Amino acid sequence: MNRFSLTHLSNEVLDRQLPTTAARSREVTAELLAYIAEFDERKRFLPAAYESMLAYCIGELRLSRDEAKQRLHIARAGRACPGVFEALEQGRIHLTGLRLLAPHLTPENADDLLSAATDKSKEEIEQLLAERSPRLDVPASVTPVEGAPEHLRNTDSQGVAGAQGADGTVILGQCNGEDRARVAPLSAESYAVQFTRSREADERFRYAQDLLGRSVKPGDIAEVYDRAMKELIKKLERTRFGACAKPRKAGCRSRAGSRHVSHDVKRAVWTRDRGQCTFVSQSGRRCEARRDLQFDHVKEFARGGEATVENIRLRCPGHNQHTAEQSYGAGFMKQKREEAAKARAAARAAKERARAQKAAEREASRLQPHQLEVIPWLRELGCSEAHSRIAVERCRDMADARLEDRVKQSLRWFGARLARTVRPVAPAACP
Repeated sequence: MNRFSLTHLSNEVLDRQLPTTAARSREVTAELLAYIAEFDERKRFLPAAYESMLAYCIGELRLSRDEAKQRLHIARAGRACPGVFEALEQGRIHLTGLRLLAPHLTPENADDLLSAATDKSKEEIEQLLAERSPRLDVPASVTPVEGAPEHLRNTDSQGVAGAQGADGTVILGQCNGEDRARVAPLSAESYAVQFTRSREADERFRYAQDLLGRSVKPGDIAEVYDRAMKELIKKLERTRFGACAKPRKAGCRSRAGSRHVSHDVKRAVWTRDRGQCTFVSQSGRRCEARRDLQFDHVKEFARGGEATVENIRLRCPGHNQHTAEQSYGAGFMKQKREEAAKARAAARAAKERARAQKAAEREASRLQPHQLEVIPWLRELGCSEAHSRIAVERCRDMADARLEDRVKQSLRWFGARLARTVRPVAPAACP
């Protein structure tokens, strides 16, 4: 008997059971989101061999990517603002509405915003957010897009709007009304690809077609794209782990006591681990991450581990940190991450200062001789070098004026602040 067949129910029972089941569904969904929030906070997806909570929701909870993203955003908002789960459980706000509200919720405004969104439709919540968090108007624009004629357009079973060309190729238009990049499978061996490229990128692509000449059929965009990807992969592999057609037999071995991992070790490890994170959970599942992989020491470098093929493995950033926390403790690694973040911030600040200094030097190189003549006098008055170079812009058009007049004109830039700080100088000081 099919337990999902309800044809045997009377109208009275159906009328009573549907709202009850919907309420139970909301309750279960709210509880699921609470579990997701806590699971994510504790990073329990790492021991299960998933690189992120999103990957865990897709792989373990069997959610689609869109479902997983929606629930994860709401779960994180709900952990900071518990009223989110209650609003969902009680049916005051639906999932789509909570997803719209999530980026705007804070512990301070959550009660007020959730109350204002109660029993509102998606469109009404969008209007509410627009009133409370107004954005700039969208500028009017017209973007030329090549596509199929309107009478040839159709939508295939994958939701890709397009047209069938005379040679059997698919001319892609918009995807489900969304103007975004998309890869849609057409068969077991072929995919339709849609994306928008800038004018500069289009010119580069056409230039590559011209350089290929007769080696590629005119209009065979897929072949040009494939050749470009092959060359890009070769370049990235050379950069990533020194891949080459004929590696040196001896290789460049790492020195004892050095953290540096040589290219020959990287190549061997990448081949052995098949370009995938090597973390394996207790259930035997291997992490599937292939992005942003790091070369990690099996025996920690700080404890004497060497950069050899046997002691190096591939790990995604999440599992690299997870293993380090198991070895050194979560508190110690948190402190190290905070110190590293401060060091990066200091490095960025130093880089910004250096960039500003270079900009000032470039600006100084554009100063005219009659402006440069004023700077020593401003410095004598106690003005900084940087401020002096800015102030002399006021006398750029005073090449024939007296030095005293140029100094006075430059001093006007400082205003009242300068008048309180500089020491007076007798007029006779200026010739």
